[in-house]
Amino acid sequence: MWMAHEPMAFFDGRLMPLKDATINIATHAFNYGTGVFEGLRAYWNQAQQELFIVQPGPHYERLLRSSRVLHIEVPYRVDELVEWTIELLKANHFEEDVYIRPLAYKADPAVKVGLSGIQSAFAMYAIPMGDYVPTGGIRVQVSSWRRIADNMIPSRAKVTGAYVNAALSSEQAKMDGYDEAILLTDEGQVAEASSSNLFMVRRGVLVTPPVTDDILEGITRDLVITLARDHDIVVEERSIDRTELYSADELFLCGTGVQLAAVVEVDRRPVAMGEAGPITRRLQEAYMALVRGDAPRYRRYVVPVYHR
Repeated sequence: MWMAHEPMAFFDGRLMPLKDATINIATHAFNYGTGVFEGLRAYWNQAQQELFIVQPGPHYERLLRSSRVLHIEVPYRVDELVEWTIELLKANHFEEDVYIRPLAYKADPAVKVGLSGIQSAFAMYAIPMGDYVPTGGIRVQVSSWRRIADNMIPSRAKVTGAYVNAALSSEQAKMDGYDEAILLTDEGQVAEASSSNLFMVRRGVLVTPPVTDDILEGITRDLVITLARDHDIVVEERSIDRTELYSADELFLCGTGVQLAAVVEVDRRPVAMGEAGPITRRLQEAYMALVRGDAPRYRRYVVPVYHR
């Protein structure tokens, strides 16, 4: 069990035990991958006795944008989704770091390849989660699997079926002895990791691929750019060649799940000295202070659960 008490979920418009929040095996989304999702985190601050949700508004705005791509109707506004998230976390009595998974999907039991005329549904659950990957230093592989192009499956939408691409590349990396995979676009430019965005430091400049290079328009990516500029770090959004990864001064991945994870090796080549660099460490420290509600300057990015 994830928790000592009964885990709760949001399903069919209400809170209920997670074990009862089930779907029919004939559900369209289960058969065809016609769903979209988000990943949010909430961080427990022991000193403040508070749980802080990180940027729920931007996450739900992206969920609604993703839903429009697949003609999925979500019957809630952003502010309503935020409120239901707070109620879900309260119902689970979380006093630890948490991962939140909302899903919008095609819910009819239908054997039909298409999107129109199929009813939509929304559900959400949450589980305790610490570090998804070690943030101090991971080894990555440039995958032989290519990142899906936006004209194949929309890369800027978090489509459930599209994550087979992430699963294949991630599994290949792990079977080859690495922690994570970096995917290239069909044109051979660096896109992102299997489920996180990528940043590179070269000559003091923080570089990240543009949103037109088949990347997810990451919420954490935007936040890192803001933090970097606030720390007087020059940020450049441009295409990255594969070999630049081998000559980078620093590399790190960022995302809701991975947080900010330093990359210390690419294809068995150490990144600089083979350890997290100074810019990476500075941004990691700033990010963790923000998400735990310990940075007054950035309190607008987090929403408290218990003391509002």
